[in-house]
Amino acid sequence: MIKKNILILAIISVLFSQCGIYSFSGASLDPKDKTVNVKFFQNRAAIINPNLSQLFTEQLKDRFVSQTKLELVDFNGDLTFEGEITGYNTKPIAITQNEQAESNRLTITVHVKFTSINNPKFNFDSSFSRYADYESSKLLTDVEDDLTAQIVNELIDDIFNKSVVNW
Repeated sequence: MIKKNILILAIISVLFSQCGIYSFSGASLDPKDKTVNVKFFQNRAAIINPNLSQLFTEQLKDRFVSQTKLELVDFNGDLTFEGEITGYNTKPIAITQNEQAESNRLTITVHVKFTSINNPKFNFDSSFSRYADYESSKLLTDVEDDLTAQIVNELIDDIFNKSVVNW
């Protein structure tokens, strides 16, 4: 019985790995898509986090390399991502009775233009925004790296899902 289950599992695994259309990451790619190009995302926000452009661009590249079979190229990819970071701000939220902020919110907004050579119907030109809250008793500089990493990861999820997870 165990050998039979292992054999069935092996056959299913081979079938999924050979079709090239679906991956366990949820990516639904056209078999003609072989390459991806991610251009550098300049930080054009009013407040500049000096590490944000590099962090965002590299994580977007890493997501496609690690969760698809696409080859990362410098120019003319079958899939192309370009854009800019348009917002990076913090503001108080959850105001208490004494008009003190109980927590603050860091928000990052990214404008992305996605182009698919083989499937232009999936092209988009959109903004994505995510945020994370932190206690007002903490300085932004103390929590900024962790919050930025969390927010960038969520933004990458949104962009990945909109571009190649066509549910």
